[in-house]
Amino acid sequence: MVIFLVLQIINADTVCGRCGNKMMTDNVTGERFCGKCGCVLSDISQDSGPEWRSFSKENGTDPTRTGAPTSLAIHDKGLATVINPINRDSTGRPLTPIMKNTIERLRTWDSRSKVNASADRNLRQAFGELSRLKDKLVISDAVIQKAAYIYRKGLEKGLVKGRSISPLIASALYAACRDAETPRTLKDVADAGNLKKKDIAKCYRLLHQELGLKMPVVNPIQCIARIASKLGITEKSKRYAVKVLEVSQEHKESAGKDPMSLAAAALYLSCIKNSEDMTQRDIAEAANVTEVTIRNRYKGLRLDQNIDCTLKNKKI
Repeated sequence: MVIFLVLQIINADTVCGRCGNKMMTDNVTGERFCGKCGCVLSDISQDSGPEWRSFSKENGTDPTRTGAPTSLAIHDKGLATVINPINRDSTGRPLTPIMKNTIERLRTWDSRSKVNASADRNLRQAFGELSRLKDKLVISDAVIQKAAYIYRKGLEKGLVKGRSISPLIASALYAACRDAETPRTLKDVADAGNLKKKDIAKCYRLLHQELGLKMPVVNPIQCIARIASKLGITEKSKRYAVKVLEVSQEHKESAGKDPMSLAAAALYLSCIKNSEDMTQRDIAEAANVTEVTIRNRYKGLRLDQNIDCTLKNKKI
Protein backbone atom coordinates (compact mmCIF):
# COMPACT_ATOMS: atom_id res chain seq x y z
CA MET A 1 0.00 0.00 0.00
CA VAL A 2 2.82 2.39 0.86
CA ILE A 3 4.64 1.61 -2.39
CA PHE A 4 1.44 2.28 -4.33
CA LEU A 5 1.04 5.72 -2.70
CA VAL A 6 4.67 6.65 -3.44
CA LEU A 7 4.29 5.67 -7.08
CA GLN A 8 1.06 7.66 -7.26
CA ILE A 9 2.81 10.80 -5.94
CA ILE A 10 5.68 10.37 -8.44
CA ASN A 11 3.24 9.88 -11.31
CA ALA A 12 1.34 13.00 -10.24
CA ASP A 13 4.51 15.06 -10.83
CA THR A 14 5.43 13.42 -14.14
CA VAL A 15 2.01 12.55 -15.65
CA CYS A 16 -0.86 14.94 -16.38
CA GLY A 17 -3.88 14.30 -14.15
CA ARG A 18 -6.33 15.25 -16.91
CA CYS A 19 -5.19 13.41 -20.02
CA GLY A 20 -2.46 11.14 -18.68
CA ASN A 21 0.19 12.60 -20.97
CA LYS A 22 3.76 13.16 -19.75
CA MET A 23 4.45 16.55 -18.11
CA MET A 24 7.02 18.93 -19.62
CA THR A 25 9.30 21.46 -17.87
CA ASP A 26 10.25 24.92 -19.13
CA ASN A 27 13.96 25.41 -18.51
CA VAL A 28 13.68 29.21 -18.46
CA THR A 29 10.67 29.82 -16.18
CA GLY A 30 10.60 26.48 -14.33
CA GLU A 31 6.93 25.83 -15.11
CA ARG A 32 5.65 22.25 -15.37
CA PHE A 33 2.88 21.86 -17.93
CA CYS A 34 1.22 19.30 -20.18
CA GLY A 35 2.13 19.55 -23.82
CA LYS A 36 -1.19 18.05 -24.94
CA CYS A 37 -3.95 19.75 -22.96
CA GLY A 38 -1.95 22.75 -21.58
CA CYS A 39 -2.58 22.00 -17.91
CA VAL A 40 -0.04 23.83 -15.68
CA LEU A 41 1.06 21.85 -12.64
CA SER A 42 3.29 24.51 -10.99
CA ASP A 43 3.73 28.22 -11.61
CA ILE A 44 6.98 30.16 -12.04
CA SER A 45 9.51 29.06 -9.46
CA GLN A 46 10.94 31.81 -7.26
CA ASP A 47 14.71 31.95 -7.07
CA SER A 48 16.13 33.81 -4.08
CA GLY A 49 19.69 33.63 -5.36
CA PRO A 50 21.61 36.26 -7.33
CA GLU A 51 20.45 37.35 -10.75
CA TRP A 52 22.90 36.06 -13.34
CA ARG A 53 21.26 37.71 -16.32
CA SER A 54 22.95 41.09 -15.93
CA PHE A 55 24.00 43.55 -18.63
CA SER A 56 26.32 45.67 -16.49
CA LYS A 57 29.41 43.85 -17.81
CA GLU A 58 30.44 42.73 -21.27
CA ASN A 59 30.37 38.99 -20.55
CA GLY A 60 27.06 39.23 -18.62
CA THR A 61 28.33 37.33 -15.56
CA ASP A 62 27.76 39.95 -12.87
CA PRO A 63 25.27 38.47 -10.36
CA THR A 64 24.97 41.59 -8.20
CA ARG A 65 22.23 43.45 -10.10
CA THR A 66 18.78 43.02 -8.59
CA GLY A 67 17.04 46.01 -10.15
CA ALA A 68 17.70 49.50 -11.43
CA PRO A 69 21.01 50.93 -10.17
CA THR A 70 20.94 53.58 -7.48
CA SER A 71 22.05 57.08 -8.36
CA LEU A 72 23.23 59.97 -6.20
CA ALA A 73 21.81 62.39 -8.76
CA ILE A 74 18.23 61.40 -7.79
CA HIS A 75 16.77 62.90 -4.63
CA ASP A 76 15.72 59.48 -3.27
CA LYS A 77 18.65 57.65 -4.97
CA GLY A 78 16.15 55.78 -7.19
CA LEU A 79 14.85 53.55 -4.37
CA ALA A 80 11.26 54.85 -4.19
CA THR A 81 8.34 53.10 -5.84
CA VAL A 82 6.28 54.63 -8.63
CA ILE A 83 2.57 53.99 -9.24
CA ASN A 84 1.86 53.47 -12.93
CA PRO A 85 -0.07 56.45 -14.37
CA ILE A 86 -2.00 54.17 -16.76
CA ASN A 87 -5.48 53.53 -15.37
CA ARG A 88 -5.62 49.84 -16.27
CA ASP A 89 -5.38 46.63 -14.25
CA SER A 90 -2.94 43.74 -14.74
CA THR A 91 -5.09 42.24 -17.51
CA GLY A 92 -5.23 45.51 -19.48
CA ARG A 93 -8.85 46.31 -18.68
CA PRO A 94 -9.80 49.92 -17.77
CA LEU A 95 -10.43 50.62 -14.10
CA THR A 96 -13.87 51.32 -12.79
CA PRO A 97 -14.65 54.95 -11.81
CA ILE A 98 -14.53 54.11 -8.09
CA MET A 99 -11.20 52.29 -8.37
CA LYS A 100 -9.83 55.05 -10.60
CA ASN A 101 -10.55 57.68 -7.93
CA THR A 102 -8.92 55.47 -5.31
CA ILE A 103 -5.76 55.03 -7.39
CA GLU A 104 -5.57 58.77 -8.08
CA ARG A 105 -5.74 59.42 -4.36
CA LEU A 106 -3.00 56.86 -3.76
CA ARG A 107 -0.80 58.55 -6.36
CA THR A 108 -1.31 61.91 -4.63
CA TRP A 109 -0.33 60.57 -1.22
CA ASP A 110 2.57 58.64 -2.71
CA SER A 111 4.01 61.81 -4.26
CA ARG A 112 3.47 63.75 -1.02
CA SER A 113 5.20 61.12 1.08
CA LYS A 114 8.36 61.36 -1.03
CA VAL A 115 8.91 65.07 -0.34
CA ASN A 116 7.79 65.29 3.26
CA ALA A 117 11.11 66.78 4.43
CA SER A 118 12.74 70.06 3.46
CA ALA A 119 15.95 68.23 2.52
CA ASP A 120 14.07 66.09 -0.02
CA ARG A 121 12.49 69.15 -1.61
CA ASN A 122 15.88 70.84 -1.74
CA LEU A 123 17.51 67.83 -3.40
CA ARG A 124 14.70 67.48 -5.92
CA GLN A 125 15.03 71.11 -7.02
CA ALA A 126 18.83 71.00 -7.04
CA PHE A 127 19.10 67.80 -9.05
CA GLY A 128 16.51 69.06 -11.52
CA GLU A 129 18.81 72.02 -12.16
CA LEU A 130 21.78 69.64 -12.36
CA SER A 131 20.03 67.61 -15.05
CA ARG A 132 19.48 70.74 -17.14
CA LEU A 133 23.13 71.75 -16.77
CA LYS A 134 24.19 68.26 -17.84
CA ASP A 135 22.25 68.54 -21.11
CA LYS A 136 23.58 72.02 -21.90
CA LEU A 137 27.24 71.30 -21.07
CA VAL A 138 27.28 67.67 -22.39
CA ILE A 139 28.87 66.16 -19.27
CA SER A 140 29.31 62.45 -18.52
CA ASP A 141 27.36 60.60 -15.83
CA ALA A 142 30.47 60.09 -13.69
CA VAL A 143 30.94 63.86 -13.34
CA ILE A 144 27.24 64.30 -12.52
CA GLN A 145 27.50 61.66 -9.78
CA LYS A 146 30.50 63.48 -8.32
CA ALA A 147 28.65 66.81 -8.40
CA ALA A 148 25.66 65.25 -6.63
CA TYR A 149 27.98 63.78 -3.99
CA ILE A 150 29.60 67.19 -3.35
CA TYR A 151 26.19 68.88 -3.07
CA ARG A 152 24.93 66.23 -0.63
CA LYS A 153 28.01 66.79 1.54
CA GLY A 154 27.36 70.52 1.49
CA LEU A 155 23.73 69.92 2.48
CA GLU A 156 24.80 67.74 5.41
CA LYS A 157 27.15 70.51 6.63
CA GLY A 158 24.37 73.09 6.43
CA LEU A 159 25.98 75.15 3.69
CA VAL A 160 22.72 75.41 1.72
CA LYS A 161 20.79 77.26 4.42
CA GLY A 162 20.31 80.90 3.55
CA ARG A 163 21.82 80.52 0.08
CA SER A 164 20.35 80.07 -3.37
CA ILE A 165 20.25 76.53 -4.76
CA SER A 166 21.18 77.36 -8.35
CA PRO A 167 24.67 78.83 -7.76
CA LEU A 168 25.46 76.11 -5.21
CA ILE A 169 24.63 73.21 -7.53
CA ALA A 170 26.47 75.01 -10.35
CA SER A 171 29.55 75.41 -8.15
CA ALA A 172 29.35 71.72 -7.19
CA LEU A 173 29.25 70.83 -10.89
CA TYR A 174 32.25 73.06 -11.59
CA ALA A 175 34.14 71.41 -8.71
CA ALA A 176 33.29 67.97 -10.14
CA CYS A 177 34.57 69.04 -13.57
CA ARG A 178 37.79 70.26 -11.99
CA ASP A 179 38.18 67.00 -10.08
CA ALA A 180 37.52 64.85 -13.17
CA GLU A 181 39.74 67.12 -15.33
CA THR A 182 36.85 67.87 -17.66
CA PRO A 183 37.57 71.11 -19.60
CA ARG A 184 34.64 73.29 -18.53
CA THR A 185 35.33 76.85 -17.47
CA LEU A 186 33.51 78.89 -14.86
CA LYS A 187 32.04 81.04 -17.62
CA ASP A 188 30.65 77.96 -19.39
CA VAL A 189 28.83 76.85 -16.24
CA ALA A 190 27.57 80.38 -15.59
CA ASP A 191 26.22 80.76 -19.14
CA ALA A 192 24.55 77.34 -19.03
CA GLY A 193 22.83 78.11 -15.74
CA ASN A 194 22.06 81.77 -16.61
CA LEU A 195 23.90 82.84 -13.46
CA LYS A 196 26.56 85.37 -12.52
CA LYS A 197 30.11 84.06 -12.55
CA LYS A 198 30.78 85.96 -9.35
CA ASP A 199 28.04 84.05 -7.44
CA ILE A 200 29.28 80.66 -8.63
CA ALA A 201 32.88 81.53 -7.73
CA LYS A 202 31.78 82.59 -4.24
CA CYS A 203 29.92 79.30 -3.67
CA TYR A 204 32.84 77.33 -5.10
CA ARG A 205 35.25 78.92 -2.62
CA LEU A 206 32.80 78.08 0.17
CA LEU A 207 32.60 74.41 -0.85
CA HIS A 208 36.35 74.22 -1.34
CA GLN A 209 37.03 75.61 2.12
CA GLU A 210 34.32 73.87 4.16
CA LEU A 211 34.54 70.44 2.54
CA GLY A 212 38.32 70.42 2.18
CA LEU A 213 38.26 69.68 -1.55
CA LYS A 214 41.61 68.99 -3.22
CA MET A 215 41.42 70.02 -6.84
CA PRO A 216 44.09 69.01 -9.38
CA VAL A 217 45.73 71.63 -11.55
CA VAL A 218 44.04 71.80 -14.97
CA ASN A 219 46.33 70.74 -17.78
CA PRO A 220 46.10 73.23 -20.67
CA ILE A 221 46.79 70.42 -23.17
CA GLN A 222 43.30 69.04 -22.46
CA CYS A 223 41.76 72.33 -23.61
CA ILE A 224 43.36 72.21 -27.06
CA ALA A 225 40.99 69.64 -28.54
CA ARG A 226 37.94 71.59 -27.42
CA ILE A 227 39.07 74.85 -29.04
CA ALA A 228 40.36 73.16 -32.18
CA SER A 229 37.12 71.23 -32.75
CA LYS A 230 35.09 74.45 -32.68
CA LEU A 231 37.33 76.13 -35.26
CA GLY A 232 38.13 73.12 -37.45
CA ILE A 233 41.90 73.39 -36.96
CA THR A 234 43.97 70.65 -38.61
CA GLU A 235 45.58 67.80 -36.72
CA LYS A 236 49.07 69.03 -37.58
CA SER A 237 48.46 72.36 -35.87
CA LYS A 238 46.96 70.61 -32.85
CA ARG A 239 50.05 68.42 -32.46
CA TYR A 240 52.34 71.43 -32.75
CA ALA A 241 50.32 73.28 -30.07
CA VAL A 242 50.62 70.26 -27.77
CA LYS A 243 54.39 70.29 -28.23
CA VAL A 244 54.49 74.02 -27.46
CA LEU A 245 52.63 73.51 -24.20
CA GLU A 246 54.76 70.51 -23.22
CA VAL A 247 57.94 72.56 -23.66
CA SER A 248 56.43 75.53 -21.80
CA GLN A 249 55.58 73.23 -18.88
CA GLU A 250 59.14 71.92 -18.83
CA HIS A 251 60.47 75.50 -18.53
CA LYS A 252 57.83 76.49 -15.93
CA GLU A 253 56.40 79.06 -18.34
CA SER A 254 52.78 77.99 -17.76
CA ALA A 255 52.80 78.19 -13.95
CA GLY A 256 50.05 80.39 -12.50
CA LYS A 257 48.34 81.12 -15.83
CA ASP A 258 44.85 80.33 -17.05
CA PRO A 259 44.88 76.94 -18.87
CA MET A 260 42.32 78.00 -21.48
CA SER A 261 44.27 81.14 -22.39
CA LEU A 262 47.51 79.14 -22.66
CA ALA A 263 45.83 76.62 -24.96
CA ALA A 264 44.41 79.44 -27.11
CA ALA A 265 47.81 81.14 -27.39
CA ALA A 266 49.51 77.86 -28.30
CA LEU A 267 46.92 77.22 -31.01
CA TYR A 268 47.37 80.74 -32.38
CA LEU A 269 51.14 80.23 -32.49
CA SER A 270 50.62 76.88 -34.20
CA CYS A 271 48.28 78.39 -36.80
CA ILE A 272 50.88 81.02 -37.66
CA LYS A 273 53.58 78.35 -37.88
CA ASN A 274 51.50 76.17 -40.22
CA SER A 275 50.08 79.10 -42.25
CA GLU A 276 46.45 78.57 -41.21
CA ASP A 277 44.10 81.51 -41.65
CA MET A 278 42.89 81.91 -38.05
CA THR A 279 42.59 85.29 -36.32
CA GLN A 280 42.96 86.11 -32.65
CA ARG A 281 39.29 87.03 -32.51
CA ASP A 282 38.19 83.60 -33.74
CA ILE A 283 40.34 81.76 -31.21
CA ALA A 284 39.30 84.13 -28.41
CA GLU A 285 35.60 83.50 -29.05
CA ALA A 286 36.12 79.74 -29.15
CA ALA A 287 38.14 79.75 -25.91
CA ASN A 288 35.95 82.33 -24.10
CA VAL A 289 38.92 84.59 -23.40
CA THR A 290 39.86 88.07 -24.58
CA GLU A 291 42.15 88.93 -27.47
CA VAL A 292 44.44 90.87 -25.11
CA THR A 293 44.97 87.72 -23.03
CA ILE A 294 45.90 85.71 -26.12
CA ARG A 295 48.41 88.38 -27.19
CA ASN A 296 50.03 88.44 -23.75
CA ARG A 297 50.33 84.65 -23.56
CA TYR A 298 51.52 84.52 -27.16
CA LYS A 299 54.28 87.01 -26.43
CA GLY A 300 55.33 85.00 -23.41
CA LEU A 301 55.64 81.85 -25.50
CA ARG A 302 57.48 83.57 -28.33
CA LEU A 303 59.93 85.50 -26.16
CA ASP A 304 61.15 82.36 -24.45
CA GLN A 305 64.08 81.42 -26.71
CA ASN A 306 64.46 78.06 -25.01
CA ILE A 307 61.05 77.01 -26.26
CA ASP A 308 61.87 77.91 -29.86
CA CYS A 309 65.22 76.08 -29.71
CA THR A 310 63.63 73.01 -28.17
CA LEU A 311 60.85 72.93 -30.76
CA LYS A 312 63.38 72.97 -33.57
CA ASN A 313 64.94 69.78 -32.20
CA LYS A 314 61.55 68.05 -31.71
CA LYS A 315 59.86 66.06 -34.47
CA ILE A 316 56.33 67.29 -34.98
